[in-house]
Amino acid sequence: MKHYTSVHDIENLDELIQEAIQLKKENSAATLGKGKTLGLLFFNSSLRTRLSTEKAGRLLGMEVLTMNVGADGWALEFEDGAVMNSDKAEHIKEAAAVLSQYCDVIGVRAFPGLKDKVKDEEEQVINAFKKYASVPVVNLESSTGHPLQALTDAISITELKKKDKLKVVLTWAPHPKALPQSVPNSFAEMMQKMDVDFCVANPEGYDLSNRVLNDTKVYHNQDEALKDADFVYVKNWSSYEKYGEVLSTDSNWTFSKEKLALTNDAKVMHCLPVRRNVVISDEVLDSENSAVIHQANNRTYAAQAVLKRILEKLD
Repeated sequence: MKHYTSVHDIENLDELIQEAIQLKKENSAATLGKGKTLGLLFFNSSLRTRLSTEKAGRLLGMEVLTMNVGADGWALEFEDGAVMNSDKAEHIKEAAAVLSQYCDVIGVRAFPGLKDKVKDEEEQVINAFKKYASVPVVNLESSTGHPLQALTDAISITELKKKDKLKVVLTWAPHPKALPQSVPNSFAEMMQKMDVDFCVANPEGYDLSNRVLNDTKVYHNQDEALKDADFVYVKNWSSYEKYGEVLSTDSNWTFSKEKLALTNDAKVMHCLPVRRNVVISDEVLDSENSAVIHQANNRTYAAQAVLKRILEKLD
């Protein structure tokens, strides 16, 4: 594994899941990263991604440097050929090259603007680091994807499943703000790599990109989709069709105990942070069906497994 910027960078998903589970049981690679440095760059806020990835690096013996780019560094220019006579003080060409002198692996988090679909789908920040850095790059959440979260989710489902043939539902839920499609995109792509019966439920106008969905069945009736589900991933996202817009805040889509009763006693998943009683009800989050803390814990081991694979490829 050279980079990890998409779930499609995973060559053998089952092997990677099992490796993460084994690392969780026993840290057999505690010195693999000795003498190596992991640099984490955050263009946006983070709690789980930052702390879990820092911990993952240290569990491998790496030194870890973390930078909040907006607060701690120069404003970066990403456009080639730009005349830099305004507020951007440093170009990504120099910034990525310099960081490559200090770090053996670079992790980057950069959210979408949710204004320009084409620009967001170009993944300008992540792709610029891949282009101009001379070291591996890990996606800590980008404009269109969150592959570390998706790997975490695959690990969690593998650990928590009670039978082989699973029905997994990704359902939209209301939220007062416009949120990216990053998490649902990567989750949908990951589920297509697993041997599960996967579908998506969302209101009209909230279908994810066809590039992500492929042949995945989409329901516009949440109750119908939830029937007999073994795992339910609850997540808000803004409209892809009317890009970045909030078209609905319908509380009938909030995941409640009544919704849970439609399932096969499903485990309920969310990437966190979650708005209680808007996205998921207290009764569900505080029940034994909630898997959100289990998922959060697995963020460390997903990151550790990915970093281990990358370190093993370094000269």
